[in-house]
Amino acid sequence: MLPYINAPFDPVARATGASVDEIKLIASFLLSYPLAAVLKRLPDTKPWQKNVFIIAVSLFYLVGLFGLWDGMRTILYSAGGTYAIAYYIDGSFMPWIGFAFLMGHMSINHLERQFTNNPSRVDITGAQMVMLMKLSAFCWNVHDGRLKQESLTEHQRDRAVIEMPNLLDYAGYVLFFPSLFAGPAFDFNDFKKWLETSMFDLPPDVDPAKAPPTRKKRRIPRSGKPAAWKAVVGLAWIFLFIKFSSWYTVPFVLADDYMQYSFIRRVWYIYMLAFTARLKYYGVWSLTEGACILSGMGYNGIDPKTGKAKWNRLENVNPYHLETAQNSRAYLDSWNKNTNAWLRNYVYLRVTPKGKKPGFRASLATFATSAFWHGFYPGYYLTFILAAFIQTVAKNSRRYVRPFFLSPDGKTSTQNKKYYDFLSFLATQLAFCFTVAPFVILGFSDSIKLWSRVYFYCIIGVAATMGFFASPAKQYLIKQINKRNHPRVQRTASQETLGQPTLGLPSDPGRDIDEALKEIRTEVETRRRRGSRVSMPTGQELKAAVEDKLGRKLG
Repeated sequence: MLPYINAPFDPVARATGASVDEIKLIASFLLSYPLAAVLKRLPDTKPWQKNVFIIAVSLFYLVGLFGLWDGMRTILYSAGGTYAIAYYIDGSFMPWIGFAFLMGHMSINHLERQFTNNPSRVDITGAQMVMLMKLSAFCWNVHDGRLKQESLTEHQRDRAVIEMPNLLDYAGYVLFFPSLFAGPAFDFNDFKKWLETSMFDLPPDVDPAKAPPTRKKRRIPRSGKPAAWKAVVGLAWIFLFIKFSSWYTVPFVLADDYMQYSFIRRVWYIYMLAFTARLKYYGVWSLTEGACILSGMGYNGIDPKTGKAKWNRLENVNPYHLETAQNSRAYLDSWNKNTNAWLRNYVYLRVTPKGKKPGFRASLATFATSAFWHGFYPGYYLTFILAAFIQTVAKNSRRYVRPFFLSPDGKTSTQNKKYYDFLSFLATQLAFCFTVAPFVILGFSDSIKLWSRVYFYCIIGVAATMGFFASPAKQYLIKQINKRNHPRVQRTASQETLGQPTLGLPSDPGRDIDEALKEIRTEVETRRRRGSRVSMPTGQELKAAVEDKLGRKLG
């Protein structure tokens, strides 16, 4: 750390009540804006200068600003180890070896941070979480580059790394300073296209006269206004977080005074507690996205409707869509979008054998990856498990209740649809403020204590709703829907697109359990045909096998 580097931050920390490290982190996000403007102005024909500048700024952040010598070594070990794995190991296991190396290395730091228990101190785990997404994707991209291109999907072909990058380009990718500490993550080919400016080539169907404006001979379009807007919005979120975090605190919900509130007020308080926690992420992700936009990395082509440049390539959160979400899918899809994309493209779809549809194993692998990626606090796992069952409830409600508020063809709303929408919004927001509370509290005992103080309302509601849809009432609803919509037939569950897990959460735990049972039965029958003496398990044995696969009791 540079001498006296903390001096300008101490007064701000005392005035806001934040730690010096937290103030320095925000300052680094803001400093990235003028530095990104400089980066953008380096010659397009000399990409090595951009890489050197990127590396120099990141070294200043890591060592000069925060004194993270151990963090610098962590990045060196992870990045160097991943490059060596991708370079020297060939074959289908290479990406998994790289993934295991990165996840194992990060898990050590997660545990160290958890035992240290000093959330106000900036350490390397945040940067390492971003780096794991980037480097595990890099391993897959290199692997794809060694395969026949016709065997790849369009997404894989676009991101395949055909030739191993030189160490300077690789270091620039790893240490890209606008997204160093908090993301967003992106693939190596995106960085390469930005570095070589091919990202800004106009599609053949776009009139060159409609190309976004640039300055002088630069190819990167002007992006000052969208970047400045992101900075203003990000600072507004941070200001709200500072104010709200003094009003809504974790210690209060665990104190005796909290129980003096009425039930409705207690629920309102945990809703605002969760909202306050989100404000920090809204602010940080807006600031980092704005710096990426200013550098040109956020460019996402031309909007065909407006003819203007789009700058949403690295958008990580949509606060409006999340805060107004009427179902769990809309809620989760609006949060941490880049992590969602990474889990989908580099875990969920990669676990699934070619030619088969993703199933139980893909869902379980994605869930485990998402959980371990976040860390090992018990609160994370309470949130993930409950959120998975909320998704099932929400999907069943949408499938068997929502059709009554639509026209028979499902294209227009009835006059009562607004009531359904309002109740869906209310149920979604109340369910998730309860669900994410452990994510804020982190500890197991304290999380259960808070849940008990609002009478486990979400768990009871989920259990009751799942019981309802497991009863004959479900068949009654299906019959009524088919009768109402005749001759149009209601789609079955198997005909509906369930989609990949959002943030690693299984989209339908019940269906995953059914698939696990099917896999076990198929395995037993296969062994029997091969002459094995294994017999079809009893109900209790089958249940035990499923519990072993899921890693939890079914009750």
